[in-house]
Amino acid sequence: MTVASKPKLTLAEFLKLPETKPASEFVNGEVIQKPMPQGEHSLLQTTLCEVINGIAKNQKIAMAFAELRCTFGGASIVPDVTVFRWERIPKSSSGRIAHRIEIYPDWAIEVLSPDQSQTKVLSKLLHCSRNGTELGWLLDPETESILAVFSGQRVEVYEGINQLPIIEGIELPLTVEQVFSWLNFD
Repeated sequence: MTVASKPKLTLAEFLKLPETKPASEFVNGEVIQKPMPQGEHSLLQTTLCEVINGIAKNQKIAMAFAELRCTFGGASIVPDVTVFRWERIPKSSSGRIAHRIEIYPDWAIEVLSPDQSQTKVLSKLLHCSRNGTELGWLLDPETESILAVFSGQRVEVYEGINQLPIIEGIELPLTVEQVFSWLNFD
């Protein structure tokens, strides 16, 4: 008996599909739907955007975006937070942000959800690193740790009072403890 294998989708075919909620991503020929953000995930994502933009946006250094689709290097991903240096924000001819983002972010941040595979999420950050992203973070609320992915795919683990790496030019002293303290309402 012969089993027919399902042909892989191409990136071009994926990009023609209707958007899903939550977003679907295309990595290594595979379509993966992101889980629906829950409380901790949503709060960390929102607060990260607010804190980064509070420092970097007004000074026109960089800007953080939540759930922004980025298509580059043969993949189409939707990191929880993407940060672009001001001069690299893709713009249309009218000066507005481009509709389609077809470059890598300078900084990609993912918040691990309880039902997500850490390996699959880390592989997205490694894809970013291979294609030019300066820094990636993978926040794990369960262990209160943050994996940082640097250029050259070097990975480091940060916990507790460890000072977190930030992309150059953004003066944002943050520790892992501070990031996860945003989850408490005491």
